[in-house]
Amino acid sequence: MSNSMRVAGHVMSGLVIAFMLFDAGIKLVPLDVVIKSTAELGYPASADLARALGVVALISTALYAFPRTAVLGAILLTAYMGGTVASHLRVGNPLFTHMLFGVYLALLAWAGLYLRDPRVRALLPLMSPSAEA
Repeated sequence: MSNSMRVAGHVMSGLVIAFMLFDAGIKLVPLDVVIKSTAELGYPASADLARALGVVALISTALYAFPRTAVLGAILLTAYMGGTVASHLRVGNPLFTHMLFGVYLALLAWAGLYLRDPRVRALLPLMSPSAEA
């Protein structure tokens, strides 16, 4: 594996981690805009709900950030993003900017993990073994 692939994977993963830390942070505080946005998605306007979502996001992100638990973290982040897609779909938000944002972030997380972790590349070979040499 080339060093540039590993660096690209760390950059992609870093972007996901930075976004998720921001997302978890504003939910843990929780800011009024977060509570209002949660209510607009059809959930109760509750600081406790926002904090609970922040804790789930923070735990999933922490698991993703550490190499030993990165695959579990990526699975949990993908599930979390699936919930965001479903929430935006339910209220009829725009497709490419709101609904699919969770898909974009999950794809970025998995692409970053794929590039930085040889175990994931072995599990999901996108090219034939002879092409990697």
